[in-house]
Amino acid sequence: MSETKPITLEDNGSKGRYVYRADGHEAEMTFSKVGTSQIIIDHTEVPDAFRGQGVGLALVTRAVEDARQSGVKIRPLCPFAAAQFRRHEEWSDVLAR
Repeated sequence: MSETKPITLEDNGSKGRYVYRADGHEAEMTFSKVGTSQIIIDHTEVPDAFRGQGVGLALVTRAVEDARQSGVKIRPLCPFAAAQFRRHEEWSDVLAR
């Protein structure tokens, strides 16, 4: 992501997604809410056009930042998101146990 483009949050009540759009392509990370205190990241999809640019990591990072601000915990069921949480110990404060 050499050019910084905003990641948008689409909140649809019990579900939502973080989206990155550029050059006619869209990457997304979807989640479900568990009450008001937890979200479950269930899917991350990054098209080939964005591979190797850190887009997936940026999506998870944005969710972590938002979770910290709102006091929400994250349960990363998506294999990609779970791998990012294992790599980033500094995110343990928002990891649901």
